[in-house]
Amino acid sequence: MAAKVFESIGKFGLALAVAGGVVNSALYNVDAGHRAVIFDRFRGVQDIVVGEGTHFLIPWVQKPIIFDCRSRPRNVPVITGSKDLQNVNITLRILFRPVASQLPRIFTSIGEDYDERVLPSITTEILKSVVARFDAGELITQRELVSRQVSDDLTERAATFGLILDDVSLTHLTFGKEFTEAVEAKQKSL
Repeated sequence: MAAKVFESIGKFGLALAVAGGVVNSALYNVDAGHRAVIFDRFRGVQDIVVGEGTHFLIPWVQKPIIFDCRSRPRNVPVITGSKDLQNVNITLRILFRPVASQLPRIFTSIGEDYDERVLPSITTEILKSVVARFDAGELITQRELVSRQVSDDLTERAATFGLILDDVSLTHLTFGKEFTEAVEAKQKSL
């Protein structure tokens, strides 16, 4: 009699463990500040964006791809030329985040590493076009204008890729060796 009871409890325990495993594989969490896009093996990437919390999916058929939607910093160093053909080393600090509603499009067209693929190239493109409008002296004296122009152009360009730029700032600005030596020589002569 006791053997039958233990056998029944064992079968029930095994069934409960299997059911628990299936339920556990059907749940996923989206943490605060994150969003998820669902990839379905039969229908591809779904157009819905899943918010924070615990959610269900079909195990082995659907897979959540989690994106961080909080502002993140990125430093992009660029070497470019000024209007008077001086080499300029600029480092730009960008605070960026994806537009949550555009995550399915971002994932299908760019991928999970969208920031690695998009930000360096558009930053280089915008910085080269803006810095080429100013000569070396103007880059120093009109730094605020240069920074604002870069920020406006870069924000507009990033929006086409589904990115929001919360802040763009020039953190480092140096010139080529020859120009720096010429400025130092001029300062010593004064």
